[in-house]
Amino acid sequence: MALLNFKKTEAPEAGVLNAEVEGFLNGYSIEVMPRTAEKVPDFRAILPAGTRVYIAHIEGTPIEDMVATAKRLNDEGFPVMPHFPARIIKDKATLGDWISRYQGEADVKQALLLAGGVDKPYGDFHCSMQLLETEAFDKAGFTNLHVAGHPEGNKDIDPNGGTANVDEALRWKQDFSTRTDASMAIATQFAFEAGPIIEWADSLKAAGIDLPIHIGIAGPAKLQTLIKFSIACGVGASLRVLQRRAKDVTKLLLPFEPTDVISELAAHKAANPDFNITHVHFFPLGGIKTNAHWAIGNGGSAATPAAAA
Repeated sequence: MALLNFKKTEAPEAGVLNAEVEGFLNGYSIEVMPRTAEKVPDFRAILPAGTRVYIAHIEGTPIEDMVATAKRLNDEGFPVMPHFPARIIKDKATLGDWISRYQGEADVKQALLLAGGVDKPYGDFHCSMQLLETEAFDKAGFTNLHVAGHPEGNKDIDPNGGTANVDEALRWKQDFSTRTDASMAIATQFAFEAGPIIEWADSLKAAGIDLPIHIGIAGPAKLQTLIKFSIACGVGASLRVLQRRAKDVTKLLLPFEPTDVISELAAHKAANPDFNITHVHFFPLGGIKTNAHWAIGNGGSAATPAAAA
């Protein structure tokens, strides 16, 4: 009964902000963790059919919980892309075990490879390039391999906050993309301003890095929540957007929504069809259902839930 009530009362009707946003949100993805996924009775009530769901692997999360979440989502009809954080994978045997479990129990064929936010590696791996070099994903027949992108740099790679080493790593991954049968793309950390995002994407293209970009966008959330996650994730430059909002007392208690940044990126994409940002990837920092409902209320047919299609 609770599931039926959830579908009828909590899933809003699909709306549309404008045609550009509807097109830009088409095929969006979203990120969950096992503990946040447990709060959603049925993803079919809030996500479009075929939505790619990333499962973030936070340090300390048992692989059993990750695989169980992947199986549940796969059973509900959603393609799953679990994180493979290099620094918490002890060795090649552990990597092979994870791949085998994901494939055997949850039919996983996709992976996001990243270093992982751990200062000291558990074992042999410290970066995603080492995971790629094992060829374990190619041998297992993975169809999609995504790697991390950082429009504002990554202090784990560039301690001074620059982007030179990050961009050099992307050049290596660009070269690797020619040697793998899997489709590759860049999934980025979230940011709040369209201008710097566009400049970063254009700079990659100018450097010959033409991997499709799935731009990370923070979903609706309280301002305090976004500031906390921004500091934790090293999203320093974009904090000025939140800081300006914090000074406006009339907006301080209202949820921050990604309407402006998505509208600006969508307009840029519509005016520049070859723009290398191809998809939106949501970080539901204010909750999965809250994020999905925002998409439904702004994305029209691009966000119609599977249960309503």
